[in-house]
Amino acid sequence: MNDRLREKLNILADAAKYDVSCSSSGSKRKNEGGIGNASNGICHTYTEDGRCVSLLKILLTNHCIYDCAFCVSRKSNDVKRAAFTIDEVVQLTMNFYRRNYIEGLFLSSGIFKNADYTMERLLRVVKKLRVEEKYNGYIHLKTIPKASEELIKEAGLYVDRMSINLEMPTEAGLKLVAPDKSHLDVQKPLNFVQNQIAQFRDDKKLIKKIPRFVPAGQSTQMVVGATPESDMQIMQTANAYYKKFSLKRVYYSGFIPIPNTAALLPQLGTPPPLLRENRLYQTDWLMRFYGFEVRELLNASHPNLETDIDPKLSWALRNLHLFPVDINTADYQMIVRVPGIGRQSAQHIVSARKFGKLHVHQLKKIGIAYNRAQYFIYCADSYASLRHLQPHEIKSLILGGGHSKYKSLHDTQLHLF
Repeated sequence: MNDRLREKLNILADAAKYDVSCSSSGSKRKNEGGIGNASNGICHTYTEDGRCVSLLKILLTNHCIYDCAFCVSRKSNDVKRAAFTIDEVVQLTMNFYRRNYIEGLFLSSGIFKNADYTMERLLRVVKKLRVEEKYNGYIHLKTIPKASEELIKEAGLYVDRMSINLEMPTEAGLKLVAPDKSHLDVQKPLNFVQNQIAQFRDDKKLIKKIPRFVPAGQSTQMVVGATPESDMQIMQTANAYYKKFSLKRVYYSGFIPIPNTAALLPQLGTPPPLLRENRLYQTDWLMRFYGFEVRELLNASHPNLETDIDPKLSWALRNLHLFPVDINTADYQMIVRVPGIGRQSAQHIVSARKFGKLHVHQLKKIGIAYNRAQYFIYCADSYASLRHLQPHEIKSLILGGGHSKYKSLHDTQLHLF
């Protein structure tokens, strides 16, 4: 690798680290006579601030015609600029893959000249990888807002996942930091890709041999903590996009202050809201896999998530009238809502009780976190202790006996020495 290419890689890989939407592929692309195989998913490593680096994660360029206040690549920011050629991205990907440095490519870009000019070059990269290099590894491509549908459709034939960032959770927040952008510019391509995925799926029912189109689906990302949206607003937006555009994932990226940050944003030295980011992911998980509605977890009287307890425990403490749950008779949907009981444990409980009433030692053997669940359940040999405790007492008992990695953040007891 020559010095100029190494310098470009340093600049454009560093600029790409702020984008977190690059985890598991979910793709079933297999080796068809070339190099690589995306069917086994993507392994990950993480930087010290929790960012994924296992893919070759780069920008095609950090030149940009926009001046978004939160973005390190904004045109008014005084940073070194660079741009890869198409051949350079292809060579880097193939060379890193052959050396087992990476297991896929995550390619995004600033926008030079206009959306179609940039999107066309991204398309040429992925097309050359698939057609000329016979590369079968994972590719995640960022769609360029306002790019033509023809270019997006052709790119979708070569990539595993496409995504386009919402940036800020609300239109008002976006206008505050990026007045030239609109959520409508994101919704149009999301809607187009969703319709194309459905169209290709329908065509496959009639035609046996048909190309894959974005087989790992599409995703989006929201920046958290740069603008003043509540957790309720963030999750309402996520829920609406999941339903409207059938997204595979919504990613939440805690805002990391950058050099020359605009005055209206958190300044350099402000820690990124990683705990808040974690609570949002937990809420997202409860929505997608546990059957919770956003309004149950977040509402006008409870617009933000607690940082000292997870959202499921918070919901349970605010709804004690629904507990305790009789483990031996309750349905799966209610058991899985008990703090300390996950989906797999709930399924095991429902299956195991067919052979007799369950006792405490059996629940522990199944794998539930009994130190948390005990206040919300009763079984054959336990009593409903919840009836004698108030929410703050249960919370105190659970936090006192827990080993959360965030416990030190909420420890108000001063050390003597």
